[in-house]
Amino acid sequence: MSVDTVMNEMAGTVAPGEMGLTLPEGVELRRVDGRLMLMADGMELAEDFREMLPRLRPDRLGRELLVKAVRVRGVEGIRVFDATAGLGEDSMLLAAAGFSVTMCEGDPVIAALLADGLRRAADDHELSGIVERMSLVEGDSIEILPSLTESPDVVYLDPMFPARTKSAAVKKKFQLLHRLESPCADEASLMDAALAARPRKIVVKRPIKAPVLAGVRPSHSISGKAVRYDVIVPA
Repeated sequence: MSVDTVMNEMAGTVAPGEMGLTLPEGVELRRVDGRLMLMADGMELAEDFREMLPRLRPDRLGRELLVKAVRVRGVEGIRVFDATAGLGEDSMLLAAAGFSVTMCEGDPVIAALLADGLRRAADDHELSGIVERMSLVEGDSIEILPSLTESPDVVYLDPMFPARTKSAAVKKKFQLLHRLESPCADEASLMDAALAARPRKIVVKRPIKAPVLAGVRPSHSISGKAVRYDVIVPA
């Protein structure tokens, strides 16, 4: 089922159980108060981009390490391909910074949650202008990246890794997502696909002490307290 169809159904009266989405045992997908919500073991998850509004202020965006890593000197209208979109929060940051972002998500349930979050954000006066710079594709980025007819300026990779944080809320979020999608098992193929898209640069999000992705050493890195962004400039 296409993302557009999911978005239309979420805006209408079709029940989530009728969308043809397969869920793991013990996991439910419901529409609650107009939001598509993932539920399991007393935990609930729905994408609400309004929670990001404090980070989306212009005075904050310029300090975001991801935004700094993605910028390409001398290039306006930067086009980013987020190959591991998840719930789209990094893409929202990049779009708020003025970049055009194509998000790719391989898990159909996560894609449906993201599509629903985008639908609601598109109706929000504080977020609608940002959402106009975002588009969503459901599919395997390892297959899609090499087939792009136009190279993006930047490919962004954020392979899922187990949450190691003191925040219980974030832990619950990762627990639910891990029910649907395992951490990336084929890092080499993901990196090869990103290189095959012929971008100006590849930006990889990693835990601060994690090894480089697929053994590819970055041209440089931008590090914070918990994560770092490895920047690879293909030859």
